[in-house]
Amino acid sequence: MNTLPFQFSGADVMALGSGALWWQAQGLLCVSDLHLGKSARAARTGGMELPPYEVIDTLHRLDRDLQVTGARRVICLGDSFDDAGAADRLTEEANLQITRLQAGREWVWIEGNHDPGPVNLGGSHRRTLTIGPLTFRHICEGEKGEVSGHYHPNAQIRTRARSLSRPCFLIDDHRLIMPAYGTYTGGLRCDRAPLATLMSANAQAILTGPRPTRIPMPR
Repeated sequence: MNTLPFQFSGADVMALGSGALWWQAQGLLCVSDLHLGKSARAARTGGMELPPYEVIDTLHRLDRDLQVTGARRVICLGDSFDDAGAADRLTEEANLQITRLQAGREWVWIEGNHDPGPVNLGGSHRRTLTIGPLTFRHICEGEKGEVSGHYHPNAQIRTRARSLSRPCFLIDDHRLIMPAYGTYTGGLRCDRAPLATLMSANAQAILTGPRPTRIPMPR
C-alpha cells in the first residue's frame, strides 16, 4: 500500500496515493469530492463531452482502497455527487456497487455544496462529524483539527526536465484539506487564491500518486 504516515492534531493518519485518508486506529477511510455523475451532467447540459465511465472508475478505486485497508468506517466528505439529482440517475451497476461497498461498514455522507447527500442510498447523513480530535466537514471553517475538502487542491512543481501537476493534501497546524478523489474533478493550484491565503506559512503538501511525497506547500 503506497502511503505516507503523518500526525495531524494528535491523530496518526496516512495519506494514500489515491487521495484517500486512512486513520487506522479508527478503522476509518475518508474520501472527498467524488463528484459522481459529472460526465452525465456535462452531457445533459451541453458541456464538454466526457467518456461516461467516471462513476464506475471512481467506485473501483474506492473498492481497492477499502480492500487494502480493511476499513470498517467510511466518510465521504461532501460533493459525493455532482448535483442534487445525480444519485437518482445512477445506473443499476453503480447502485449495486455502492450497496456492496457499504455492506458491513459504517458509512457517512457529509453534506457538500453540490449535493445535500444521497437520501435514497444507505448510510447516515451529516453536516459535520467529530471523532476524537478531528472534525470532518466539507468546507473548512478554521476549527482546529478540521478535515475538509471542497477546493480540490493541486500542486504544480518544476523539475529540471519539466513541470508537473499533482492533486495533493494540504496540511497546517489547524486544518487538513483533502484532494478530490473523483475521476473527472480537476483541481485548484495551491499557490492561488483562496488556498494561498487560507493555509498558514508553514503549510505542507502531500502529493498523490505512486509515491506520496511531502513538500512545502508551493506558493
